[in-house]
Formats: sequence, structure tokens, C-alpha cells
Amino acid sequence: MGKLLLLDIDGTLMNSKKEIPQSAKDALIQARANGHELAIATGRGPFMIKRVLSELNIDTFITFNGQYVVNKGELIHKEALDTDTLSKIVEYAEQRDHPIVFLTDERMVSTIDYHPDIDEGIKSLKFPHPAMIEDFHLEHEVYQALLFCEEADQQQYHETFGNMEFVRWHRVSCDITPGGRSKASGIKHLIKATGHGIEDTIAFGDGLNDVQMMEIAGVSVAMGNGEEEVKQVATHVTDHVDNDGLAKAFKQLGLI
Repeated sequence: MGKLLLLDIDGTLMNSKKEIPQSAKDALIQARANGHELAIATGRGPFMIKRVLSELNIDTFITFNGQYVVNKGELIHKEALDTDTLSKIVEYAEQRDHPIVFLTDERMVSTIDYHPDIDEGIKSLKFPHPAMIEDFHLEHEVYQALLFCEEADQQQYHETFGNMEFVRWHRVSCDITPGGRSKASGIKHLIKATGHGIEDTIAFGDGLNDVQMMEIAGVSVAMGNGEEEVKQVATHVTDHVDNDGLAKAFKQLGLI
């Protein structure tokens, strides 16, 4: 059996222009031809990765940092955020003028009509500012939420909501997921379906939400542009995403 390759999107598959380098596309095609399976492992939601899935012909993915997992087009795991906990976070954040964006498998919705931090953060993903719908989280399954605050304000959320994870992905935003849930927990659900052992997994990433995935995977590769914490836990460090880092890693590991 070939390896199961778990690929982060932003900063790993996609370069700083939010494009997939041709070298990465060629490497993925060759790796698949060599018998390896490709899967996406991202903090994004399913509706946010449709173009990537189509472009790379991939139908297996871990999204929302492990909250929503699909194998070969079939949903195998989903876990929505607890509504009561989310309501408490929303109330706490509103008192501090920190907006929140809710994510379902199909769309994103804001707690506020417009906020420059939301605009900056979401725009970095090449998406428009989401529309506001009042009390959206009370009526829909929310798999992940984005809290918009700067790093200096983040610690109070860790202290107040110890049962939740707040993982920074942008200067003005962090992901909100349940404690103990991550891309790593998503991998555990996925390998049950694919039949791979954990030792057959190779994880590629660059961000703080990749750390637990790196720790659990059989082999892990941090991009040259990655956070220092990611590089420290990875078994390999490759070149910058803008300098064919992914393709170079595939060659170094003998996948192509």
C-alpha cells in the first residue's frame, strides 16, 4: 500500500499568490501514479476548497481542522460546535468588540455587518466579507468559528473557555474548535476508512493548526515559510512554498 499524503492548503499547496505552483501539480500527479493517495487537511470549510479539489481531482479531505471529514466523496465524520458554548463565546466577544464568523459546510456568516478585521482576514483567503445573519449559530450546525482579535487579546479566551481551542491563523484572527480536536483527530477518523496505518501517513503543513497533525503522522514536512513551532515538530523541513518546496519534499522523500 502506498502512503496517504495529507496536504494543508494555504502556505503549503498554495503559494503566497494563492495559486498552486505547476511544480506542485506535477509532483501530485506523479505521486498518485506511483500509488500514493492524496488528501487535503485544512482549516478551511468544504465550500472553500471546491476549486482546489476540482483542480487536483481529490475527493478525500479533512476540513475545519478535523470537524468535517470526507473519504472518496463520502462524509465519514462531522462534529458541530456546541451551541451553548458558542453562545457564551459570542456574548463574551461582543462585549469586547471582537466579531465572529460562523462556518457551515456550505457558507460563512458574520455576527456583524462589516468589520475591517474580517475584511482583511477573509480577503486573504480570496473570499468576500460574509453577510450578517443574527443568531445564525442557534439555527444551523456550525463546524468552526473564526474569532477576530489581535494576538494580545487572545489569551483571555483561552483562560475563559478552557474547553475550546483558539488557534491563530492570521494577524487578526484565530480558529475556534473544541478542545482536543484538530487535524490529528481528523486523521484518526480518515485512516479508519482508508485502511492506512498511522505510520503510512505523511503530513505537509506550515501553520499552527498543523502542529498536532505533524506530531501524529508517520512522517511530517514543514514548509520553509512555516511557523517556527511547526518546523520544530516536523521530521523534515523543505524549501519555501514559493520556491517549489512541496515538489522538492516529494523528491526528497522518494514519493516521485
